[in-house]
Amino acid sequence: LLWIYSIVILATILIIPFILKTFHPYVWMDMLYIRDLVCMLVRFLSRRRRRPLFLVLDRFLEQSVAHPDKKFLVFGEESYTYSYTDLQSNKIANALRAQSGYKAGDTVAMFMGNEPSFIFTWLALTKLGSPAALLNHNIRSKSLLHCFNCCKASVLIAASDLKDAVKDVLPSLLEQNVTVLLMAKDSDTTGIQSFSEQVEEATDAPLPRSLRSHVTFKSPAVYIYTSGTTGLPKAAVVNQNRLLTALVILSSNGVKQTDIIYVNLPLYHTAGFLVGLIGSIETGTTIILKRKFSTSQFWDDCRKYNVTVIQYIGEVMRYLCSAPKRDNDKDHKVKLAIGNGIRAEIWREFLNRFGNIQIREFYASTEGNVGFVNYTGKIGAIGRVNFFHKKLFPYALVKYDTELDEPVRDANGLCIETRKGEPGLLVSKITDIAPFAGYAQNEEQTERKRLRNVLKKGDLYFNSGDLMSIDEENFIYFQDRVGDTFRWKGENVATTEVSDILTICDCIKEANAYGVQVPGHEGRIGMAAVTLTDGVQFDGSKIYNHVVKCLPSYARPRFIRIQDAVEVTGTFKQIKMKLVEQGFDPGRIHEPLYIIDDRVKSYIPLTAEIYSNIQSGNIQL
Repeated sequence: LLWIYSIVILATILIIPFILKTFHPYVWMDMLYIRDLVCMLVRFLSRRRRRPLFLVLDRFLEQSVAHPDKKFLVFGEESYTYSYTDLQSNKIANALRAQSGYKAGDTVAMFMGNEPSFIFTWLALTKLGSPAALLNHNIRSKSLLHCFNCCKASVLIAASDLKDAVKDVLPSLLEQNVTVLLMAKDSDTTGIQSFSEQVEEATDAPLPRSLRSHVTFKSPAVYIYTSGTTGLPKAAVVNQNRLLTALVILSSNGVKQTDIIYVNLPLYHTAGFLVGLIGSIETGTTIILKRKFSTSQFWDDCRKYNVTVIQYIGEVMRYLCSAPKRDNDKDHKVKLAIGNGIRAEIWREFLNRFGNIQIREFYASTEGNVGFVNYTGKIGAIGRVNFFHKKLFPYALVKYDTELDEPVRDANGLCIETRKGEPGLLVSKITDIAPFAGYAQNEEQTERKRLRNVLKKGDLYFNSGDLMSIDEENFIYFQDRVGDTFRWKGENVATTEVSDILTICDCIKEANAYGVQVPGHEGRIGMAAVTLTDGVQFDGSKIYNHVVKCLPSYARPRFIRIQDAVEVTGTFKQIKMKLVEQGFDPGRIHEPLYIIDDRVKSYIPLTAEIYSNIQSGNIQL
């Protein structure tokens, strides 16, 4: 009898994995993810308890002591070790201390592109206990002044190639008694100091820890600006606690010290700075720094430097897939791609073309307090949700009225959670573990992101501004930005879905869908700005048949605008605001415009006469 029981127990043990794999195929991945999450939390809390405070800088200094001669940074043909980086940042910090208009702890604005000096300067500022405002090096004039003033910096450090941009705003800076330093050996402009020479002459002696003794976990570490797709950028406050959390981004995805990461995304933004730079400091990974993203040079660089980890965001993966095919597309050592914003059809195409690369799609925002990771590789999903994750970082998807631009509330004034498969606004509870630091010098915008009385009276949540849905298998999918979703004929239209559908048509290379207002009609009607596939003509009949087949009538773009290139931000997010403002007026738009015509079953040219008849109401849409 004992023998029979033993056989039964053994058979049960052997069959359980097969049962779980059949009925719960992701259970093992879930368990591994929860294990990793617990380990990350334990490591984070142990670092939080260390005294004196353990900050990201301390992790860099640990790496410098452990691996002084290891390559930390490669830029073109130049390479920089941990030891060199440490000493060079000391020289910059000591040179800055000598400035009469600066004292340790003051906020300093960095106006620099992707170059080694960016990293050296940021490390110097952390050694001085100074928050760094990471200015977008593409902005100019009023936008530049706006971003600078957001953080109340007393010093501006600019790259030499941005001198003209600095000169444009110099009078305003000097009125505020701002110290302006240029990373150049000479400057012939009064009010702009040459800083490189001062750095060369400065000592590389270590900075005393007392200079940053005022820093706490709640102190601002960096100001990272939102991309400005809907207006002027806001300065999101990333405090020391958040920066410490960011250390695990790469290590939690299996990145090791032996890996080599290719960073070609802007260091002034979350992806390049937090994922690429801060994540690499934790792992000791070598960074291959590129001045900017280049489709033509991407894979050649990966082969040249033996890259194993790449980053992506927004439309980057589409650009890579749109490049002419080569025989050596799969000849590389890349094993992991980490980022966000890849669409399902591009995901499939990327894997088919470039080989067995693990794509680790995740969801997070610069200022947000919740994130998701697609650790299973499920194509199209931005993450997977589970009970343990929700307990640590409480969140909910709530019904949202796109017409009123606010969450739907019940008779008690509380938000209504959505059902499985139903899109809803992602909101995440603001707690000690998941705080929301807000925007610098902008209490109004900070308050707009706070949502009160969500699931019970008195609670406080962060409004992500993103519409999501969760399927029956607990995968979470991005639907659209709140401002990008529009309502037509009483139905909600998700611009992301429309753009995806349009780009399936082989004559359309890129698509940016949005809604425009029409006189005499409620809501907004669909429109799309598209670029055409190289060497292919616009085929109105083919596109008409495609959208009729794939989209309901209310979601079909009534107008199509042909562009040479779809305009994107510095982090490759499509810009819609300007397109929405211009509408579909052929008098304002000097690019080809088309309107859908159900009578001839095609998109036909939008003439001034047709436009006039729409405006007068003679043509009903």
